[in-house]
Amino acid sequence: MRSYRLLLRTPEFTPLLASFALQSAAGTVGGLSLGTLVYAATGSPLLSAVSMFGPQLAQVAGATTLLSAADRIAPRAALTGIALAHALGTAAVAVPGLPLGALFALVLLLGLIASLGGGVRWGLLHEILTKDGYLLGRSVLNMANGLTQIAGYAVGGALLALLSPRAALLVSAVLYATAALVTRAGLARRPPRAQGRPSVAATWRTNALLWSSRPRRRLYLALWVPNGLIVGCESLYVAYAPQAAGTLFASAALGMFAGDVAVGRLVPPRLRPRLGVPLLVLLAAPYTLFAFGPPPPLAAVAVALASVGFGASLVQQERLMALVPGELGGHALGLHSAGMLTAQGLSAALAGAIAQWTSPATAMAAMAAASLTVTAALTAREWGVRARSDGTARRTGMS
Repeated sequence: MRSYRLLLRTPEFTPLLASFALQSAAGTVGGLSLGTLVYAATGSPLLSAVSMFGPQLAQVAGATTLLSAADRIAPRAALTGIALAHALGTAAVAVPGLPLGALFALVLLLGLIASLGGGVRWGLLHEILTKDGYLLGRSVLNMANGLTQIAGYAVGGALLALLSPRAALLVSAVLYATAALVTRAGLARRPPRAQGRPSVAATWRTNALLWSSRPRRRLYLALWVPNGLIVGCESLYVAYAPQAAGTLFASAALGMFAGDVAVGRLVPPRLRPRLGVPLLVLLAAPYTLFAFGPPPPLAAVAVALASVGFGASLVQQERLMALVPGELGGHALGLHSAGMLTAQGLSAALAGAIAQWTSPATAMAAMAAASLTVTAALTAREWGVRARSDGTARRTGMS
């Protein structure tokens, strides 16, 4: 499937896209508002970063306890329930006078609930679309995520300027509730993809099976760690430039959108496998400029350029699905999503801690250098194997 028109005509894809976009917008507005609220109350880059990306820290708990449910519960009911839980939780966070400890507890609880959503959503997408249409469909969802983030950060910034962080959080709650309605009305009732009851034991068994393969293991690490370290850079936008944080977030979303369009629609399939490593390098390299403390306009350009590199995840996901049995697709994609978000949450906390002791600019440059180092370490062995293989082939040919 190489046509957006055919994709949008596919039954259930449009409501899935709409509900995903609404939740993305809700998360964008809510995250920016919450980070601003916490930073204004505490003046702490660490607490601000953790408030925005802390829910992702809870993904590791979900990945080890809830993930077997991704293929064992009805997708429509699960996605509707997750959106409703976020609507109620976000409204609760907006309550005036809520203690900081209770606020963080709610944020982490929402992250635990969200850990199930990735596996359910991406597994459902794999059911809705043909095998050759999955990458295009995933790229469209990623593009929608980028566009709604651009709009969400713009709207969130305006709401913060005109109203207050708590009012903006209530707008986020309404968007989540709307996403729940769209999901319930637009998706068909489908049975679970796998039999059996969800359990912690089933989650561990399947995680162990997926992790037992060396190619899958290295692919998961490449999906999780370089990406997560760069999101640690993003978590410091508010601390780096409080008045321009919305612009930086929107620039990052614009770059991500461009990368998804290029990889999902413009790059020929035969060339895509070669782009994984170059895109990961692009993802991190521009952030090293933050060591020099660039002004917001130049920082926005660097952020947009770097975020094109997020397109690497599309290439890696395509490889992952080729290595996973079909009945484990939802669990495998859920493990990818939960692991990636966990890495992002941990990186946000690490970046905030470094910024607390040094400065946001120094921390961002350090996280970028770490991302480049991890990418080099993950790919060095593969390049060595290829070089030896090529050398053997040349010697065989000469003989």
